[in-house]
Amino acid sequence: MKIQFTRENKKAISKGTVGLFIEDLNYALDGGLNAEMLENPNFEAKDASGEWDRYVVVSDGGYAWESFPERDSAVLKVKTDRALFNENQHYMRLVASVAGGGMKNKAFDGIYLERGMKYRVSFYARSYDYKGAAFVGVFNKGAAVIGKKISFKADGKWHRYQFTIKSKASLDKGDFAITLAKSGTVHLDAFSMIPENAVFGVFRRDLVSYMKELQPGFLRFPGGCVVEGNSLENRYLWKNSLGIKERRKHNWNRWAVHAADEGNHFRTEFSHYGQTLAIGFYEYFRLCEYLGAKPLPVVSVGIACQYMSTQFAPLDSPEFETCVQDALDVVEFARGGADTVWGRVRAEMGHPQPFALEYLGVGNEQWLDEINGKSNEFYKRFEIFEKRLHEKYPDLKIIGTVGPTVGTPSYESAWRWTRKKLEENPEFVYASDEHFYVSPEWLYKNVHLYDDYPREGKVYAGEYAAHIPDSGCALFNAPQANRWEGGLAEAAFMTGMEQNADVVVMASYAPLFARLGYTQWSPDLIWFDGKNSYATANYYVQQMYSRYAGDFALPTESEENLKIYASAAERDGMVFVKVVNASEKEVEAEFEADFDFGSLTRIHRLEGELSDYNTIEEPNKIAPVEVAPAAPRSAILPPRSFSVLVFMK
Repeated sequence: MKIQFTRENKKAISKGTVGLFIEDLNYALDGGLNAEMLENPNFEAKDASGEWDRYVVVSDGGYAWESFPERDSAVLKVKTDRALFNENQHYMRLVASVAGGGMKNKAFDGIYLERGMKYRVSFYARSYDYKGAAFVGVFNKGAAVIGKKISFKADGKWHRYQFTIKSKASLDKGDFAITLAKSGTVHLDAFSMIPENAVFGVFRRDLVSYMKELQPGFLRFPGGCVVEGNSLENRYLWKNSLGIKERRKHNWNRWAVHAADEGNHFRTEFSHYGQTLAIGFYEYFRLCEYLGAKPLPVVSVGIACQYMSTQFAPLDSPEFETCVQDALDVVEFARGGADTVWGRVRAEMGHPQPFALEYLGVGNEQWLDEINGKSNEFYKRFEIFEKRLHEKYPDLKIIGTVGPTVGTPSYESAWRWTRKKLEENPEFVYASDEHFYVSPEWLYKNVHLYDDYPREGKVYAGEYAAHIPDSGCALFNAPQANRWEGGLAEAAFMTGMEQNADVVVMASYAPLFARLGYTQWSPDLIWFDGKNSYATANYYVQQMYSRYAGDFALPTESEENLKIYASAAERDGMVFVKVVNASEKEVEAEFEADFDFGSLTRIHRLEGELSDYNTIEEPNKIAPVEVAPAAPRSAILPPRSFSVLVFMK
């Protein structure tokens, strides 16, 4: 069979089309990208339950802590009087009943120590009359492994204690604990234990490495539904994520109640899922710089998640004006000089020079809706955001939204409105955010989805993934949802995205991270636990499209009736041909063009059984391999394979 491509009617490919999207879902931040090893380190945990406008959130500051080494070794009580910081007022009163009594932290699945690694430990303590020593460190079956002896100042004031310790051995599922040398009482708050190799002292290095190796063009943050919240009060307030981490006001995570229903009494096993905001907007912008990715922050339009709430801020309300001002201020935080209010905050946090902010997402996946006879007036509110933002920042590229689905009435309505506004003002939005979680069959059938899109409105495919029926997709903790069957279909669909580079200018798979045993949504690009991490086949598909992007998409013809899907792109004298063989048969393909595109120099390939998926035990079951070419302009395409063929003159 032949695969043909041409330079005629080639289309420019936006630089950095393939990006990443982080939402605090599946414990992606606390318990994940946040290198902090302790759970509920500042005693601010909330217990959330309920559904649809009926959420009950109560403080449960003692969550993840218990007496150590025995139940009766100490008495623990969470208190708020004379707090360390007003923003997070809860702290722990530890009363050791016996010498050696103390408390330990759950630390998700326990502390993992790596031999030779140094760990930075810190906490605050207040003692009125306890003058004895304390030991802070990691224990294994009650015996200290690493730690340090601390002497408290008994002056009734809060003091910060910090030290670095080096582990001489590896350990799985140890206990982080503090014990008192003799009976007595101390107040404790704001614990922390972070590996010294954490990027910027914040980000878990192995997870950041996967992000960097994908070479993302942009990074969307912080959501997703987290932006909206299950109530307006619960929405992501980016200003709360600034300053020292101990003063960042804790927020309960809207995913804590995902799938809460009558069967589980409206409380899930993740009811304590919260946000310490240790990774806030400042850290996010620094991460973008580190990755070489353009920031794409997203702000709330004053509508709570429409799947979980009926709340919205009326257009004439102070709450709505606050949302608009927050959007204006985040641009100032990134771009403003030190002589501006929010630029000064950024400079004081350690980054005097502005961050390079080009994009801003306005809203997540809202749609125009009417509830109880009242409209959320989404179109009007978006128009207000656009006008106010472009008045002050005319070059800002605003990312809009056309809702959570494709091919639905709300989607069609949103596109009609968007295109009408673009006729009036071509700068109204840079691109509109589309979301689709669909079956592999849908992806194959819709490879040419964007062929007939009007060219006036650009697309950001902000959240998409193949959801394989009966594989555990969209359910808890299902690594098998990342079967190769889905990755192969995504690779095929992306040939259509690349062929329509004049329409699809940005794309990001979702979700990005999932902690094993703490997962609300599957499939995901990267899975991990406290010790290990691995990339999925879906990750490698994204990586291959990102690494072998071109400057121009070349119109390509392949024999899709044989389940062969292809796209071609050109860059710096090289041609990258991406080919999916979704059939069960080996195929020999010949490559032709109307110009001299050189000879085949490299082949990068993913292949496997449709049921294969990577795991902690087999992290590379499906991973890219390099294959030596056997001919200058032809190649054997194995069944169920995705290949990137590199031609060079």
